[in-house]
Amino acid sequence: SNLSWLGYGCLKQDWTLIAVNAIGAALQTLYILAYLYYTPVKRPVLLRSLLLLAVLAAGYGYFTLLIGDTRTRLARLGLFCSVFTISMYLSPLADLAKIARSKSTRCLSFPLTVTTFLASTSWTLYGLQLRDPYIMVPNVPGIITSVVRFWLFWRYPPGQDKPY
Repeated sequence: SNLSWLGYGCLKQDWTLIAVNAIGAALQTLYILAYLYYTPVKRPVLLRSLLLLAVLAAGYGYFTLLIGDTRTRLARLGLFCSVFTISMYLSPLADLAKIARSKSTRCLSFPLTVTTFLASTSWTLYGLQLRDPYIMVPNVPGIITSVVRFWLFWRYPPGQDKPY
């Protein structure tokens, strides 16, 4: 995600997008390398990482070699980044059935919910300020899913868990 948005920022020459996503990509790379170093089963993690690098290289080739027009490249890359961001924000809702059955928010992270709410709101406002729908629109689901998770924390407060 960071590398895609970094590419979008470079293409758009938006230094805010470039700085934030360059730092994010560096931190994510360090996290992956640390995980790879400390995980006892290295082969599956290494294979997944290499597969993702191949997908990244293919995407880079598609956006830089096959799409010559900068406006078209910006629009398609913006759409790609938007779809990726929306799927990232919707992924925690996959646990909704588990939460409803157990009446427990144990599988949700409250600090991550707060951070997601603040980040998605900030990016939505930034996209609104720039009138860039590729930045604004995909972050709205982050706000909505965070509000849903806040409601779940209110409905099923920690410490009220049903014993297993």
